[in-house]
Amino acid sequence: MTPVSDATTTDLYEVTMAMSYLREGRTGPATFSLFVRNLPPERGFLVAAGLESALDYLAGFHVGPDDVDAFASALHRPPCDLEPLLGLTFTGQVRAVPEGRIVFAGEPLLEVTGPLPQAQLVESYVLNLLSHQTAIASKAARCVLAAAGHPVVDFSLRRTHGPQAGFQAARLGAMVGFAGTSNVAAATAEGIPAVGTMAHSFVEAFASEEDAFRAFARCHPGPVTLLVDTYDTEEGVRVAARVLRDMDRGPGSAVRLDSGDLADLAVRARSILDDAGLADVRIVASGGLDEYAVDDLVRSGAPIDTYAVGTRVGVSADAPYLDSAYKLVEFDGHPVMKLSSAKVTAPGRKQVFRRPGCADVIGLADEQPPDDSVPLLETVMLNGRRTGRRPPLDECRERLAADLGELPSAARRIRAPVAPRATTSERLSVLTARVRQRIEDQMPAASARQARRRNGASSPSARRAL
Repeated sequence: MTPVSDATTTDLYEVTMAMSYLREGRTGPATFSLFVRNLPPERGFLVAAGLESALDYLAGFHVGPDDVDAFASALHRPPCDLEPLLGLTFTGQVRAVPEGRIVFAGEPLLEVTGPLPQAQLVESYVLNLLSHQTAIASKAARCVLAAAGHPVVDFSLRRTHGPQAGFQAARLGAMVGFAGTSNVAAATAEGIPAVGTMAHSFVEAFASEEDAFRAFARCHPGPVTLLVDTYDTEEGVRVAARVLRDMDRGPGSAVRLDSGDLADLAVRARSILDDAGLADVRIVASGGLDEYAVDDLVRSGAPIDTYAVGTRVGVSADAPYLDSAYKLVEFDGHPVMKLSSAKVTAPGRKQVFRRPGCADVIGLADEQPPDDSVPLLETVMLNGRRTGRRPPLDECRERLAADLGELPSAARRIRAPVAPRATTSERLSVLTARVRQRIEDQMPAASARQARRRNGASSPSARRAL
């Protein structure tokens, strides 16, 4: 198989457009804005994520000879036709919301500025990275909120949509406050505590639960976590308590409940452990958990110490995608916009100004910040190179904690949250109206009237739309 780079991980129309731009000499500076049009129904906020992966990709972006051959093959054209792409790198600028910050619908998470062919060709990869990771980070952050101070750990690797997605889920969980991950690669690379217990197969491989538990404890000298629901859960807890007491493994050890009525079983398990003098043995719950299940268990008062979340969080099961977009907002010094029905964009390079209570204002990048506001987008890449260090996960967690402290309680709710909606600055509103008018003046009269009717140009929602 011919080796190719990540430059070929793109949609074919990015290649066809980049070729045309180069052939027509349209290589002036272009700015693309990446944003989420609307939040999923059960989201009161999003957590910006994926930026660090995107910067790694952009810094290493390079179209080599093998990539040109791959493009040519996909287009059924001779490689010489694709030679204008050979050697293309990313030499532009990136302004972005740092990872861990809370964002809302319509707000740019990232803006890419660079020669038009470059900024266009990187769209698919960058959009994928930010869309997927922002969705997962937002789901994970809600689990931390639902757990109300109890540790949450990541068990998602085996069912995420590929190993890379599993790595990202582990990192993002740690970024929003998870206490550990079962993913050894992510734990090693990112400095996350590695956590894990045993599978039911381990218990089934021995003649009895007690034999399995004793063998496991003999092999692992520190605190151990024993899976107690392979056969009969209550009996499993009794056996685990006997083994832990006999082998003096109480402090730091735990039993794990993985099925059944977790709230009821946790109460029964706690009683058995306490009666055995093992009040310091913790209870870990797992098995199809996400923020909704965790919220129910916490509200029920179940004596669960740690929540292990997996599949539903690793794939963001209830909201597995974001309505995200990467749209051209400026080319060669001129603001541009899209007038398509229900997909109107706002022109120009932008900034998000955060006021107390997450009362955000979306404005132009060069305008004066409103009083008591801070800009969210920072310059993170110039001339194709990072402008600063890669922030540690602790720093991202601190950003998130600060933003959550400002977030209205209705947006933090697990069920039926109400998301704040950013407003538009006066300068951006004026620019949008001016660019719209310019476009409509260039259109045939009938088409212009139809566009105005279709997009509701005078409505507040249209003026607010991105």
